[in-house]
Amino acid sequence: MRQAGNVELNPSSREVFVADERVVLRTKEFDLLLTLMDHLNMVLSRDQLLNLVWGYEFYGRTRTVDVHVANLREKLAGSSLSIETVWGKGYKLVVVE
Repeated sequence: MRQAGNVELNPSSREVFVADERVVLRTKEFDLLLTLMDHLNMVLSRDQLLNLVWGYEFYGRTRTVDVHVANLREKLAGSSLSIETVWGKGYKLVVVE
C-alpha cells in the first residue's frame, strides 16, 4: 500500500482511492502514478519515466509521457497530489495540503 496526501494506491489490487473514493486508471496511468509515488518529490525525466513505466529507452522525442501525465492530472483533480512540470527536466509528484 502506498499513500501520499489523500491518495491511496494498492499495487496488489491495482486500485487507487482519492479521499476514499475509487478512481479508475488505465494500466499505464496506474504504473505512472505508482512510479511517481515511489519517487515522491523527486524530478524524473521523460527518458527515466519511459524506462521505468514503459520499460524501454527512447532516443528522440515522444509525447507519450506528456499525454499520460495530462490524463493522470485530470483524474487526480481535487486530490492533494500535484504532478509538477519542471521545465527542461521532467516531472515530479508533490503533496499540496
